[in-house]
Amino acid sequence: MPPVLSVSAVTKTYKSGQIALHDIDLAVEKGEIFALLGPNGAGKTTLISIICGLVSMTSGQVVVGGHDIVRDYRAARAMIGLVPQEIALDIFATVEDTVRFSRGLFGRRADPAHGEQLLRDLSLWEKRRAPTMELSGGMKRRVMIAKALSHEPDILFLDEPTAGVDVSLRRDMWDLVRRLRDRGVTIILTTHYIEEAEEMADRVGVIDRGRLVLVEDTAALMHKLGKRRLSIVMQRPIATIPPALSAWPLRLEAEGECLVYDFDANAPDTGIPRLLRDLGAAGVDYKDLETSRSSLEDIFVGLVEGRA
Repeated sequence: MPPVLSVSAVTKTYKSGQIALHDIDLAVEKGEIFALLGPNGAGKTTLISIICGLVSMTSGQVVVGGHDIVRDYRAARAMIGLVPQEIALDIFATVEDTVRFSRGLFGRRADPAHGEQLLRDLSLWEKRRAPTMELSGGMKRRVMIAKALSHEPDILFLDEPTAGVDVSLRRDMWDLVRRLRDRGVTIILTTHYIEEAEEMADRVGVIDRGRLVLVEDTAALMHKLGKRRLSIVMQRPIATIPPALSAWPLRLEAEGECLVYDFDANAPDTGIPRLLRDLGAAGVDYKDLETSRSSLEDIFVGLVEGRA
């Protein structure tokens, strides 16, 4: 089965000469949750805007559900729901009118049952007759999500969807995302909450300075690039690492109360038994050992800094 979204050799160069995207190739499967990560200005929003037909590409091709986004714009765009970073609503329209109008824009017949379920899923039903100007920022964000889902799209784009929103909305939204994925909807999101991408996404793409530098299954990425950390809690704080341990890549943290050793958990020899022997030989007393794995954020920062 062909991917629901195919991006081929897409570039974007502005009149100023600034290159925003360099030959982006990406394929996303139906029913997948794909997270696009990158620092501010990396090109995430530009890429999403091109796919959604809001920004023209300089070269390349985007195909959505078999429809070319340029030659068959209306059919391609009808398959897409977009929740942008910025809230843009008619402040005088009620919540239910906003959702109903958005569905009509895409040529979908009225479906009161679908509209009601959508508003209930997003905890908006009690506010359905309220003008959007009367809503809190979190409620307006919920309306934006309902608006994007009103025409039952096959692909939902969420551009920094939980930035600055309350914990309740974040929880409700991710519950809704899981239900949508279960129904076969493809979710593509950008986020600064990297722990959300780690928990939710099937695959992760890292974009940096307009280049897609990595696309990988989340679990495989964690296994391949993720490291583990051994934290050695000192019996008493130490000011410096003893010279006898200078061959080890150790660092002091917590004002000398903790020695930290990063290691590859997949390596045949982690070195931990030898390190503990060397600690004893150097007369370093410790009271506890703690291990933890690196997060997707650690991997992301390492990838981006490695390209600096």
